Amino acid sequence: MIDHYPIAIVGGGLGGLTAARVLHCHGIESAVFELEPDRHSRVQGGMLDIHEDNGQQAIRVADLWDEFAAIIHPGGEAMRILDHTGEVLRDEPDEDQRSRPEVNRGDLLDLLIDSLPAGTIRWGHRVTSVQPDPTSPGRHAIDLDDGQTVTTDLLIGADGAWSKIRPLVSDAWPIYSGVSFVEARLPNALAQHPVEAAAVGGGMWFAFRGATGFIGHAETDGSLHAYLGFRVPEDWIDTIDFTDEAASKQTILDLLDGWSEPLRGLIANADHPLTPRRIHALPVGHRWERTPGVTLLGDAAHLMSPFAGEGANLAMYDAAQLALAIARHTDDVEAALCEYESDLFPRAEVAARESAESLQMLYRDTSPQPLLQMFSEIDELAANEGSPR
Repeated sequence: MIDHYPIAIVGGGLGGLTAARVLHCHGIESAVFELEPDRHSRVQGGMLDIHEDNGQQAIRVADLWDEFAAIIHPGGEAMRILDHTGEVLRDEPDEDQRSRPEVNRGDLLDLLIDSLPAGTIRWGHRVTSVQPDPTSPGRHAIDLDDGQTVTTDLLIGADGAWSKIRPLVSDAWPIYSGVSFVEARLPNALAQHPVEAAAVGGGMWFAFRGATGFIGHAETDGSLHAYLGFRVPEDWIDTIDFTDEAASKQTILDLLDGWSEPLRGLIANADHPLTPRRIHALPVGHRWERTPGVTLLGDAAHLMSPFAGEGANLAMYDAAQLALAIARHTDDVEAALCEYESDLFPRAEVAARESAESLQMLYRDTSPQPLLQMFSEIDELAANEGSPR
């Protein structure tokens, strides 16, 4: 017997969970198929700034504002820009305006998971293939890696950059952006790595020397989380054996010759092996023709580089808007999807363009000067409007 679910969401990240939560708030149940075996199987750290115009709206629609307010990271909106010598070029305190409050991704995921009825998330269900059901227009069959097949009347692809659902509606594929990251973590940095912690401050930081630069954050548990970016060919990561912890660290440190010791220490003293990450993006303006019974949200719909800070915010906002459209059109799924996608496409195009422009601004030979100039222009605009930034 094949199980049938009226609404199936593939992907249990922030987008998929937000969609399930908002649907639940409107009395509409869904099933979330998530490949991870349980909520504790993968580290979900990393700080997110939640924006007023999208992420915060999604949280309010999900009726989780009070719970969200309890996990905000005090001081997380502080920001520091340094050059490669460690000189502080701009230092902003967190003045608790909370226009973009910082939260830990793992805490936000836990909040959403706990808000759903038991059994909503089908843990440990990896999707192997999806195809339209030829016997029922708009219905799809989902094959899982345990040999099970389920069907659904509405398939929502919330399964990220390498989505298995996207090919049902689009032949677009993520393209390498020209930038690769090396990710490093220093747990319990205040106690164990005080020099590095003092150098970068208690919030977000940037440290650049031309087209090489750190973007990082101090997290709620006292750890430091750093991404060191390089403009390199797509196969550059393959030239380094990251399974050899000592050798890979030395290779990266050789590329940081002349940088201050506290900034080099973010690599040298990382307490875990370095993690390489290529940055990919879908074409700006990615969209698809209306395909019965299926749609996408988040990175599956509009993967973009992370340099505008919109990825998580847009995923949650997409999810909330999709769920609201479904609630408004409970008797006409196609009307709901048309409404949702007509708003999604232009919104995502604007954000994707801004993200691509931010990448070009940050990773260029004159950095960090373009970043400093951007903040100076923001300050000037705020002063002219008579309001704080």
